[in-house]
Amino acid sequence: ISDQKPLGCWSVKHGQILTCPVVCNFETHEYIAVHDDKVLRIWKNEDINLDKAFKATLSADVYRIHSLPQGGPLVLFRAGAVRTLDVLLEAPQQEIENVVSDEVIRWSGAFMEGQQPVLIFTTEKDGDFFVYVQKPKLSSLHRYKLEQQESAKPLCFTAHITNQTATLLCLYSNDSVYQVLIPLQQDTEEEQEEEEEILSKSLLLNLSVSGAVLKGTSLVVPDKDHVAVLGSLAAPGKEPRECLTIWNAKFQTLQTSKELPLGTSGQLWCYEEKFFLIHGKVLTVILYKCETSSLAAAVGKLKDSKTPDVSLFLNWNTLEDEELVVSFQSQESVALKAESRMNLRSRRSTVAEEQPDTLSVGQLLLNLKGSSTYVLETELRKLMAKAPTPDLQATIGCVVTALTDRCKRNPKYYPQNFLQQIVETHDLSYSLCPDLMALALEKKDMPLLQMCLERFPDIPEEVIYTCLKAFLSMSDAHLQTIDVNVDSVICYIDVELDDKEVKTEIVENGFSAEMDQDMCDTKIPKESHFRSDGESCPVGLQKAALLNAVLHSAYSETFLLPHLKNLPAQQAILFLRYLYYLYVKCSEKVNTTLPGIRSPTINQIMDWMCLLLDAQFTVMVMLPEAKELLSNLHKFVRAQVRFYSELNKIEGSLQELQRLNHLRESQTYSIEVLEII
Repeated sequence: ISDQKPLGCWSVKHGQILTCPVVCNFETHEYIAVHDDKVLRIWKNEDINLDKAFKATLSADVYRIHSLPQGGPLVLFRAGAVRTLDVLLEAPQQEIENVVSDEVIRWSGAFMEGQQPVLIFTTEKDGDFFVYVQKPKLSSLHRYKLEQQESAKPLCFTAHITNQTATLLCLYSNDSVYQVLIPLQQDTEEEQEEEEEILSKSLLLNLSVSGAVLKGTSLVVPDKDHVAVLGSLAAPGKEPRECLTIWNAKFQTLQTSKELPLGTSGQLWCYEEKFFLIHGKVLTVILYKCETSSLAAAVGKLKDSKTPDVSLFLNWNTLEDEELVVSFQSQESVALKAESRMNLRSRRSTVAEEQPDTLSVGQLLLNLKGSSTYVLETELRKLMAKAPTPDLQATIGCVVTALTDRCKRNPKYYPQNFLQQIVETHDLSYSLCPDLMALALEKKDMPLLQMCLERFPDIPEEVIYTCLKAFLSMSDAHLQTIDVNVDSVICYIDVELDDKEVKTEIVENGFSAEMDQDMCDTKIPKESHFRSDGESCPVGLQKAALLNAVLHSAYSETFLLPHLKNLPAQQAILFLRYLYYLYVKCSEKVNTTLPGIRSPTINQIMDWMCLLLDAQFTVMVMLPEAKELLSNLHKFVRAQVRFYSELNKIEGSLQELQRLNHLRESQTYSIEVLEII
């Protein structure tokens, strides 16, 4: 998520609808989806076409699939029955019993109690709510009725299990959170009880502060002492404001809150000490850390800020556009950068006692903000030279951010060597220093851009396109004056001497200048063919190295294609000529691998060639200067296809020969004649 790059995308056919959230099977690393209520799909990350993935049509409608790290996937049907995925796949058309009759499932959750998976779900019928607890591996099922609340009804649920007791939290329409305790009975074969047991509830939280009422839409449980509620805060005489609030359930206090001005979808998720919510048009991730809850922390009266009894830490920086200042000292409290405008019942201690010898990275950078250039670089080098820590990458990111901020304030300042040294010696990413590449483009620092493209795994497609355009627009004469790393091209690029070129005939992979002259309507003279696209590199050594760095960048075709459509026609032709040159060079080798360090692979070359043709095909067809290039490319590809087609014809014979070699005794000499039919 921090890289902002999609790693995979799958879609169902037109007319089909995904009817429950897709989950991951932790045991097999497979994805599981259900479309059109009954059709189960299972596939792996490397699968491309969802229509070719495993398919099983079930006999009943699925409500939801829950995946547990140790318990495996559980399938909950709309009829209330539960099956483990393994049992279901043994007989997909097995009969599914009706457990809930006319009731409608409103919420479900899966948990682990020891080694046994437990599934809890709530249903509604005629205004009454019911709770079901199932242990599918033990064939255990219990049904309870939820105690009614006058003039209020449940809006959403969440739950957690501790000490063989399930705690169900219910957010009601009267702006209150109630808790219900459900004992997890130990009987393994007990049938559903005839008498209906009614579960009583107790008030846990009243979601109001100083006259302002929180109209909650979703709640989750970060730990046993805290509740996170997403909703709209309505104060008398003011417009409602959506916000995320954290409540201390143990001491009935509002711990902290954050206003969400761009609006939300009303949904909140919690997983591995992270909150997930939709804020505006983006998915926002907020880190948190829950520690021991104490009354002093809840009311903001901690005597010693260095004690570990800070009840909750939230990193609100994911919602801010301000400068990121983070404390990396575990014994320090961290101040929230922006507190809510609400009058909180409690306020935490927000400033830790500063230790003279162990300043946090954020505080050190603030202290160096007005220092001289020499002092700044000296202190930053000392900071990076410290012993490696788990937060080293984030520390280096803060260092680079401090340098880029200094460059923005002082246009004459640009520590080129320092920045190149940092990128070359540390594993950074674009998300840790998002302004670095923009600064390098502004300063036309091609070596730094080359390093970033080769090392950063998460560069946005717009930045990749901007770098590509900048590289293609620079003249080869100017690039010769720049110290660009040419290790990726020096081993295979052709060098011309006095306009004469030493050529080698290409015959290894089934292509030569004389073969298949009738395969294309356009007749190209042999010398012209080699000069324009076959052997001569269309760009200089330095530009080829920079373009190779672009080819190595990770990208998503969906996001890169719109930018490539804006590439000027002449630059697009030049780039395609270089890609074609690389394609021919790869085809000279039996293993289709170019020599050199970080040389592009045949797959990278083909992917970029197809992507560029998709984006610029209309322009290419219309431009006369592109006609010869497209014709040569078409001819070469057809020759390759024909060659591999001939190889496919003798594949069976080659496999038989390989089998015979395994059977033959190694010390026996023989001459055999194999007839290839």
